[in-house]
This record gives sequence, structure tokens and C-alpha cells, in this order.
Amino acid sequence: MDDTPPIEPPHPAEDVTDHVGYRLKRAHAALRGAMDLVLRGHDLTVPQYSCLEVLAARPGLSNAELARATFVTRQSANTVLRGLQDDGLVARPDTVATGRARPTHLTDEGRLRLKAAQSAVYAVEARMIRAVPAGRLAELLADLDRMTLALDE
Repeated sequence: MDDTPPIEPPHPAEDVTDHVGYRLKRAHAALRGAMDLVLRGHDLTVPQYSCLEVLAARPGLSNAELARATFVTRQSANTVLRGLQDDGLVARPDTVATGRARPTHLTDEGRLRLKAAQSAVYAVEARMIRAVPAGRLAELLADLDRMTLALDE
């Protein structure tokens, strides 16, 4: 018989589906599914699209920097980059003069593929944002940033 008192949740919750973390994960899964669906038409996966988006904004990133920016492991980022390079969407030098980091850049084809896919992905995000009451988006974004900072401490 266990005599330890029950652990109280951090906020009122009927069950796990009422927890903030569960709802964030559910929203993430819905977003990922919607992005997967529209990106298929552009012959891209979500990790590939994320890499293209980040490289468009920050050309020359190394594999490790790209991994951090896209929330994947270095090994996963390397696999994604190899695929993008094989498809002619990114270019990396075979060797570098110093160090081991090989800067990655979009090719012309990579920029074209990204631009074509952006409208589909942005439409998904717009659909998601329309569910947020008018005037609440800035507050929602600030709340998400505060939650992230609280966990990074």
C-alpha cells in the first residue's frame, strides 16, 4: 500500500490532456501534420524546409549551427543537408581552409524551391493564427517566449 500523498499538478487539470505541455505538443503535432501535407507537393520534408528557411535568413551556417537553429541533432542535420545537397538545393565546400565546419548556402534551385514552398507553409500558419482572437497574437507570442525562457533558466 502506497501512503505517499498524490502529486498535485501545477494548475487545475482534470487529466493529462488539460496540461499546458500536452496542449503545446498537440498543437505542434497538428502544425507538423499540416506542414507535412503541403510540403509533399513541393517534394520537401519539414526538416528540409526548416533548413532552407534558416539558410535563406542566415547563409553560411555550419552543420552544428543549423542543427541548433532547426531543433535537431547534428547527425540529423547532417543527414538532411546531405539530402538537400544531393538534390542540388544547398551547396557546401568539400573542404575548408581552417577548422572542420563547412558553411552551407542555398543554390539558385534551393531558393526557387523554398519560395514555392513558402506560400503553402505560410498559408498553414495563417490558418492556425486565424484561430487566435483578434489582438491576442502578440500576447500569445510573448507568453510562449516567457515559457521558453522559464525552461532555459
